[in-house]
Amino acid sequence: MSHSVQVKICGLTRLEDALFAAECGADYLGFIFFPPSKRGTTAEHVASFIPELRKLDHCPKLVGVFVNESPETVLDTLNKCDLDIAQLHGHEVPSQINDPNSMLHGRAYKALRPQSLAEAEADAEWYIAEAPTLRPSILMDAYHPELYGGTGELSDWEIGKAINLMTDRFMLAGGLTPDNVVQAITEVLPYGVDVASGVEASAGIKDHSLVKAFIDNAKSVRFK
Repeated sequence: MSHSVQVKICGLTRLEDALFAAECGADYLGFIFFPPSKRGTTAEHVASFIPELRKLDHCPKLVGVFVNESPETVLDTLNKCDLDIAQLHGHEVPSQINDPNSMLHGRAYKALRPQSLAEAEADAEWYIAEAPTLRPSILMDAYHPELYGGTGELSDWEIGKAINLMTDRFMLAGGLTPDNVVQAITEVLPYGVDVASGVEASAGIKDHSLVKAFIDNAKSVRFK
C-alpha cells in the first residue's frame, strides 16, 4: 500500500491559518514559543484557539517549538495549550528526549542545524527520539550562525539523505516551498517535510494559496 509524506505547517499565529492548513491535509501544526522569532506567539494566545482545532474530525498533531527552555517550562506549555509534542530547537541535552525519567520522554524530538555531515551524524545518534509512538524522531533545518530556523535558507539535502538512513521518521525543513518540495521529497525520501516561511504572506501570516499548493504538491509524491 502506498503512502504520502507527512506535512508540518509551522510558525502559525492565527486560528484561521491553522484551520485552513488542517483542512488542506496538514499532519502537524507548529506554534513557536520563542519571543525573538518573527513567528513567535504566546501560550495564552495559542491556548485560546486550540479547542477549535480539537473539534476537527481529523485534528493534526499539535507541536510546540521551543528554544533553550527548561523541561518544566516546555511541559507546562504543552499542557496549558493542549499540545501533543515539543520540538526542541536550541542546545538542549539528549537526556531531555531519551531518558525514560525525563518529563519530556515520549513527547519531544530534536531539531538539528548541522554545519557538516559529520556533525549531523554525531548529533543524530545522540538525539534521535527512541519513543516508539513519537512522530517524527528528528528534524533537520538549515544552519544559520544566529537564527534558530525560519531563515528561508535551503538545508543541505545530501546531509538530509544521510540522516534519513538512520531513522524512518526523519523530517526535512529549511527553505522548502511549493516549487521545490516535490524535488526535496524525491531526493531525500523523508518521513515528513516542514515549512514556515515558504508559505507566508508575511512573517507569521500564511498565504492560503501557498499552503494548499505546498500540501498538495507534497502529498502528490507517493511511497510504496
